[in-house]
Amino acid sequence: MSQITLYTDGAARGNPGRGGYGALLIFGNHKKEISQGFLHTTNNRMELWAIIAGLEAITRREIPVTIYSDSKYVIDAITLGWLETWMKTNFKGGKKNSDLWKKYHALAKHFTINCVWVKGHADNPYNNRCDELATAAADGKDLIADTIYEISQNDNSNKLL
Repeated sequence: MSQITLYTDGAARGNPGRGGYGALLIFGNHKKEISQGFLHTTNNRMELWAIIAGLEAITRREIPVTIYSDSKYVIDAITLGWLETWMKTNFKGGKKNSDLWKKYHALAKHFTINCVWVKGHADNPYNNRCDELATAAADGKDLIADTIYEISQNDNSNKLL
């Protein structure tokens, strides 16, 4: 049976700071690259955005997807069941990035997904390409706001006053 392969990576300059994600979809002989830069965000958010953007780009949801990421945070949350626990407890205890985790969770229901961790900045050409896409997006000119992150940061700063 054929499958879709999704390589992903995220980057942030300053963490938090300017950020970007890169995703590479492979299906047979077809490849599609996706990237986007953000004005103010975190690396973990970009790692999640890469997966979300990749899944959103897939139109054939009946085909199994294997996601490759160098983010232990993302891969462990999915494969070790942390996300399911966070969902059941509504992210109790201030778990970060709940907006993106909820978005991923809703998308993932429509796919058969296998997740694989790969060592970052190593010899995997697809992971390295995603890193190039993510860093170029973070350094680019067409940056957009990571609105929910920015609002959450403003809310947190107001609570300290």
